[in-house]
Amino acid sequence: MTTIYSAKRIITMNPSQPEATHIAVRDGRILAVGTQEAMQDFHDANHDSRFENDILLPGFVEGHSHALEGALWNYGYLGYFGRTDADGRHWEGLRSIEAMQQRLKEYAATVDETSPVIAWGFDPVYFPGERLDRHALDIAVSERPVVMFHANLHVLTVNTAMLQLAGIDQVEGIEGIRLGDDGKPDGELQEMAAMHVVFDALGFSVFDLVASTETLKRYARIARRSGVTTITDLYNPLTDEGVSALEAVTADDRYPVRMVPAMAALNWSPEEGMARLRDCQHRGNDKLYFGPVKLMTDGSIQGYTARLKWPYYHDGSPNGIWNAPPQQLKDIVHHYHQAGIQLHIHCNGDESVELMLDAIEEAQELWPRFDHRHTLQHCQIMDHAQLRRAARLGVCLNIFANHLYYWGDIHRTRTLGFERCQRLEPLASTRRLNIPLAIHSDAPVTPLGPLFTAWCAVMRRSASGIQLGEQEKLTVPQALEAITLGAAYTLRLDHLVGSLEIGKFADITVLEEDPLTCEPDRLKDIRVKATVLGGEVHDD
Repeated sequence: MTTIYSAKRIITMNPSQPEATHIAVRDGRILAVGTQEAMQDFHDANHDSRFENDILLPGFVEGHSHALEGALWNYGYLGYFGRTDADGRHWEGLRSIEAMQQRLKEYAATVDETSPVIAWGFDPVYFPGERLDRHALDIAVSERPVVMFHANLHVLTVNTAMLQLAGIDQVEGIEGIRLGDDGKPDGELQEMAAMHVVFDALGFSVFDLVASTETLKRYARIARRSGVTTITDLYNPLTDEGVSALEAVTADDRYPVRMVPAMAALNWSPEEGMARLRDCQHRGNDKLYFGPVKLMTDGSIQGYTARLKWPYYHDGSPNGIWNAPPQQLKDIVHHYHQAGIQLHIHCNGDESVELMLDAIEEAQELWPRFDHRHTLQHCQIMDHAQLRRAARLGVCLNIFANHLYYWGDIHRTRTLGFERCQRLEPLASTRRLNIPLAIHSDAPVTPLGPLFTAWCAVMRRSASGIQLGEQEKLTVPQALEAITLGAAYTLRLDHLVGSLEIGKFADITVLEEDPLTCEPDRLKDIRVKATVLGGEVHDD
C-alpha cells in the first residue's frame, strides 16, 4: 500500500530537488518526492494530510552519542545546567557545592542502604577556587560508597568509603589517581584505567548498563522526542548480553530508531576485536548496523584530561592523559585500517588530533584505501594545518558543537584563551576545505537535541551570551545538513538515510516551524511534532 503525505514544505537534502510538498511511501521506503501533481501517478494511494501544516525533513542522525543516556537517569542528577529526564521531568541545575551536597544527600536517602550511591552530571570546572574531593562528598554521605561521574564522563569523584572499598585510599604515584595536599588520594579518578578500579571493586560498571533492553528503550524514547531516527552508541562493549539486547529491541516493529553501535576498541585486543566484529556483522537488521570501531585517545578539555599542544592549558594546568600509550593507539589504527574497518576516533585536544593524523597517514602509506571514512570525533581545537591534512587524507570530522554553549566561557577564560576560541569547533573551515562534516551532542555529556546542536553551530554563543569565532559560523542550511546527510555519511549510511529521495528509508522528522524561514536564534525552540521511521509514525 502506498501512502502519500502532504506537508507545508519538505526540505529534502537532495541537491537535485531541495524542496517538495508531497512524499509517497511504500513498504517502509520512499517511493517518490515532489509536488501534488507528481503524485498523480499513484492512483490507488492513501492520502494522509495530518502533516499538511508542518515542515518535513529527513530524520535527524545523531552521529555521536551514547546509550548510557538511557541508563544514567537511574541515578541522581547533579549537573550545573537544568535538564529534562526520559520521563519529561525537569531537574534544576545546581549552582553551588552546598546545593550539590543537599541533593546528593536527599538522593542517597532513596537508595537501598546496601547499595552504593551513584550520581552524575556534576562539573567542578564551574566552581573555581572550590575543591571537589572526597571530603566534599563525605559531608553529604559518609557511611557508604559514593561514586559521582563528572559531566564529561572522563572523571569520577568518590568519597572516602569508596576509596577504602577499592583499596586505593593510601596509594600514590599512579597516573589518573589525584593526590590531595596530604599526599593521599583525594577522591578524583581520571580516565578509564583509574575509573575501572572503582568498577572492579563494585563488581559492575555503569558503562555495561548499555546491555539492558530497558536502557536501550529509554534511550530511543529520548532520541525520538528530539527528532532523531538514526542514533549511535559510540563506545559499546559488544558483550554477548549487549548484542542480544540490541537484537531484541530492534526486532520490535515499534522501536523508533535505527541503531549504530561502535565497538569499544580498548576493550579488546585488535585480534579479538576483529573476531568480535565478524561475529556481530551477520546479526544486524534494518534497524541495527554493526561495523565501526571507536577508539578513545585522550580525555576532555574542561576536565583537563585532553592532550593539548604547546602552550597547553591557558591557565597553566598540567597537560592531559592518554587512555593508552601513544604507540599502542597508532598500532590499533594501523590494525583496523589494514583490515578495512572504519574507525571513529575520540580526539578532544590538538595533540591527540596530531597523533591520529600521523597514524592514519602511516596506515594509508602502508595499505592505501579509498573512501575509508575514518572520522575524528570532537576535534575541538584543530588548527588549520591539521584541517588541511585531514582533507588530504580523506578524514571526516564530527564536531562537538554543543561545547560552544556549555563550556565556551570556561574555554575562553581558563582552558584555551581568546585566540584558540576563535577556531573552537572549526565548522566553517571544515566546510571550506570540503571535509565531510557532522555535528553532535555526545549525550549524555550534553542533552540530546539536534536542533539545539544546529543552533550552537549557527549562533556560536556561550551560556553567558558571548560569541566565539564569528568566522566559523555555519548557515542554517549547512547546520541542517550536518545533522542529517552529513552525519549519515560519517556512519556509511548515506545511501539509506539522511535525505528524502526515492529508494531510501522513509525516515522523517516533522517540525511545527520552518527552520529556513524562522529567525536563526529560534532553531533550538522549534518543536518536534513527530517522527516517521520506515513509514511508521511515532508521535507518542
